Formats: sequence, C-alpha cells, structure tokens
Amino acid sequence: MAFYELRQYKVRPGKLAEWIRVMEEEVIPFQVSKGMVICGSFKGESDESVYVWLRRFESEAEREALYKAVYESDHWKEKIAPRIPDYLDRSAAVITRIVPTPKSTVQ
Repeated sequence: MAFYELRQYKVRPGKLAEWIRVMEEEVIPFQVSKGMVICGSFKGESDESVYVWLRRFESEAEREALYKAVYESDHWKEKIAPRIPDYLDRSAAVITRIVPTPKSTVQ
C-alpha cells in the first residue's frame, strides 16, 4: 500500500517568499525529475513560518531508492543542500509518515 510523507518546516523570518520560489523552481522540479511524486505544497495562511509539503511513495523500497537518487546526488549535495539552512530552522522540522484510511480518496 502506498504511503505519504508529510513534511512540516519552520521557515526563518522574512524568508517564506524566497523559500517558496526555491521549492517551486528548484527543489520540487529536481525531485520530480528523479521520480518523486509531490502531491502538494502549502504555506501557512497567516503564519509565515509554516511550510508543508506532501510526497507519495508506493513502497518502502521505492522511498529508499528515491531518497538515494535525490539526497546522494552531487546536484543535491553541492547546489541545494548548502542553501537550505538560510531558509529553514531544520531542527524544527517534523516529518510524519502517514497512510490513507480505507475510505480516503487518496489511496
């Protein structure tokens, strides 16, 4: 059964607009090019420190392979990862694996 990864980040003050641009123009397209399925990306309605996104995996084996393809790539390590601390308080990140309930429309 497929599962999802709900990733909740705390964005540094004044950095939300830039972070959304980095995500939408760089991070998400790069991850999709490696096979990741990104279901959505969200910002807090009134709290500019909130950024949330959702990824879908068909299996644990697929997740492991995709993590390797993305996070062990030279592009990620050299071009993207070094800039992330400028935008996020990584110590406040919450990553939760979730599975759809039987009547969920996102099976």
